[in-house]
Amino acid sequence: MSYMGKFTKTVLSMAILAAAGPVLAGTTGPEVTVANGTLQGSVSDGVASFKGIPYAAPPIGNLRWHAPQPAASWSGVRLATKYEPDCKQTPFPSDAAPLGVKTAENCLYANVWRPAGDVHGKLPVMVWIYGGGFMNGGSSPPTYTGADLAKKGIVVVSFNYRVGRFGFFGFPQLEKEEAASGEPRVNFGLMDQVAALKWIKHNVAAFGGNPNDITVVGQSAGGMSVNVLLTSPESRGLFEKAVIWSGSNGQMHLTPAQADAAGIAFAKKMGINPDSPDALKQLRALSANQVDDGLNMMALFKRGKGPATFTMPVVDGKVNVGPWSAYQSGNFAKVPVMIGATNADMGGRDGFMIKGARDIATTLTKQGVPVYYYRFDYVASSMQGQGWYKQGAPHASDIPFWFDTEAIKYGKKTTIRDREVGKLASNYLVNFVKTGNPNGKGLHEWPIYNADKHSMLTFTAKGGVISGSDPWSK
Repeated sequence: MSYMGKFTKTVLSMAILAAAGPVLAGTTGPEVTVANGTLQGSVSDGVASFKGIPYAAPPIGNLRWHAPQPAASWSGVRLATKYEPDCKQTPFPSDAAPLGVKTAENCLYANVWRPAGDVHGKLPVMVWIYGGGFMNGGSSPPTYTGADLAKKGIVVVSFNYRVGRFGFFGFPQLEKEEAASGEPRVNFGLMDQVAALKWIKHNVAAFGGNPNDITVVGQSAGGMSVNVLLTSPESRGLFEKAVIWSGSNGQMHLTPAQADAAGIAFAKKMGINPDSPDALKQLRALSANQVDDGLNMMALFKRGKGPATFTMPVVDGKVNVGPWSAYQSGNFAKVPVMIGATNADMGGRDGFMIKGARDIATTLTKQGVPVYYYRFDYVASSMQGQGWYKQGAPHASDIPFWFDTEAIKYGKKTTIRDREVGKLASNYLVNFVKTGNPNGKGLHEWPIYNADKHSMLTFTAKGGVISGSDPWSK
């Protein structure tokens, strides 16, 4: 049994009691039966959806700062027609994808969209991993709905993973727990992602999805997570293709010792003596609001003086082995990859998003991996020339077009050209999910990446696409 499944009977029984969810003996809506029980979803505009599905036990009480534990089973029919809470956080005021529901520490839920009616055969599966600096984000933002992609003949799954101090936290007494049980600490949010992928692998067939044809897709912190998943021994064999939107250069350097130092600083801030024998117990007794303590992405830019009281993913050698070094050594899952960034992304032309994507594309190609590299220049008509959009397409501005949810994002300001770009980008994405190749009938040829020519597809500012060598590679 792996460390994910090891835990005491006492803690697991607490998790089972806490996970008992609402049930409803429904008479309408599609029903599916997964390993833990029967779900009743809803149908709208040709798409069946199932929301708020527990994929792991609530990480509360004594399960705070533990690897995710199995979700409890339920009797009867569980109503799955709305999102459950996103993971506890302080919302980021200028977030490109504002959350659609409240947040809570009890948040490990998944959502599924599929074409309505009888699904003949097993459909390809796309799994979405949101960004947010590992401090913010959730599956509930309206622009993250998988409905429009499901209409194109795939199953779309999203899920929540822990963020902020709930998802990434180090403390010396946690290290002692790890030594005693073998269960890793610190990277709890990454462990959630692995647990969600295992749940999807085991249950997606019930929704008409093919468990052997799964594509993980992530943006920003979600893209960084895909880099981790491609190289982690814990996620090997859980997916067959990967998409990385603005996911940096794969370099991670934080250590467990640095996370411990941040945890010690946080304990002191909360008035807890880190050397007290029950310091960890006191930390787990803090309220969710106290642990959150107003943390969000703004903390990355306005931390001020004094030691950090939060951490990001650390290289622990178990869940996160350090993607960049693993890519260079060839020790990673060699599956087809789509990768790129926006043209006004973080760091600019030579930054860790734009150049980082090209560096990864080059490294993977030299390892024999089929890679499709892109840059996204298009800006929605209503945003052109405004604020951050003056320099081009900023970080995260491409997401609604990939999801074909630009009309949700821009509402009445959505133009015909915006819709055309959404259709174009989503068609490339769905083709890749289906075949590992984004090309298809009626689409401009997207060349496979050539490490010498830096072959790429550009979604132009005018709304079309062009192919050629990356003009910024020099």
